[in-house]
Amino acid sequence: MIRSLLALLALASALALAPAADWPRFRGPNGTGTAAGPLPGINPEKPLWKIELGGGKGVSSPIVVGGKVYVQSASADGKARVLTALDAATGKPLWSKEVPGDKAKAHAKNSLASGTPACDGSQLYCAWWDGSGVSLAAYDLAGQEKWSASLGGYVSQHGPGFSPMVHDGLVFVNVDDDEHAELVAFDAKTGQKKWFKTRKHVRACYTTPFILERAGKPAELVLGTTTAVTSYEPATGKVNWEYPIAWPKGDMPLRVIGHPVYAGGLLVVYSGDGGGGRYMAAIDPERKTPAKVWDLRKETPYVPCVLVKGDKLFWIGDKGIATCAEAKTGKALWAERVFSADVTASPILVGDTILMISEKGEVAAVKAENEYEEPVKVSLGEGVFATPAVADGRVYIRGVNTLFCFGKK
Repeated sequence: MIRSLLALLALASALALAPAADWPRFRGPNGTGTAAGPLPGINPEKPLWKIELGGGKGVSSPIVVGGKVYVQSASADGKARVLTALDAATGKPLWSKEVPGDKAKAHAKNSLASGTPACDGSQLYCAWWDGSGVSLAAYDLAGQEKWSASLGGYVSQHGPGFSPMVHDGLVFVNVDDDEHAELVAFDAKTGQKKWFKTRKHVRACYTTPFILERAGKPAELVLGTTTAVTSYEPATGKVNWEYPIAWPKGDMPLRVIGHPVYAGGLLVVYSGDGGGGRYMAAIDPERKTPAKVWDLRKETPYVPCVLVKGDKLFWIGDKGIATCAEAKTGKALWAERVFSADVTASPILVGDTILMISEKGEVAAVKAENEYEEPVKVSLGEGVFATPAVADGRVYIRGVNTLFCFGKK
């Protein structure tokens, strides 16, 4: 343990910390999970700061914008949902906003406030679940509500866990449960519903849309769920193209939690379920009719999201096995066990290092290279289910009860 700590601290001290951009939504800028490096040193004995958030299990991921950290949670008695603002450098609480709610059943790894807020620099956007219905609300940076819109009821054995994203003055939410599915766009300033598109539903999916930008083409809003990968015109909701996902007769269609990634000219979508089913497919959107190029049916992630570096894919599976694969073929260059515990938090790529965290709070710094190197590992001493954030030379890790910050003062 001491040797691991010394090795990680030595690695950090050998590198000058570089500032990173804001981390304004789930998995940071455009949901890529990627930031400029290097990764700050993580010494569980000496965090820059830490603060108890209270409430139930922490699943909502922190975001960092303009020197402030924003995070959602629920009260311990389940009677309130809370948006909290903290000073990013010191952890000092700045304000909190409570929203009424009630207790409700959810998956053991879910919580009453699992969505991650999004921010466009002037307002915050939060998806809330009051125990029966879901809603979207906007707040100014002082925590004052600007508008709120109902998203209707939500029916799922797991409970909701979707997050909003913002692009060009619109807020997008994918509301996909066991009984209905729709992608909705709201005016960020007024809360007016600008458009919505009904989608075919099968099983609740929690994936967040992202913006795909290809040379010579206008920006596309891409969403992947159990039934299809679809490209929309962000301003209008017009469908540009769609790739329907066909499930073999007799196979249970799988749930999509992490959003597709774009690598090597291909869109890679991945899915799974609690029974162990896994499926990953690469779609070529450049063809006249988008078509599948390759697929995999084992050792791919269900809950943790995939990372892209150049023409390579990196991921950590739910059972702790990390993989590096060629984006164009799906061929694994290496697959190694990093944790013996399960993994729910998505990995993030900081420079050339991937931060992976298990549900037991084990932290590993894995090099994003073609050849696997045994990573340095430490333990936070607290379980982790939320995806970390990184900004301005600091990394923020939300544990079950505590928000930790590591990095420069």
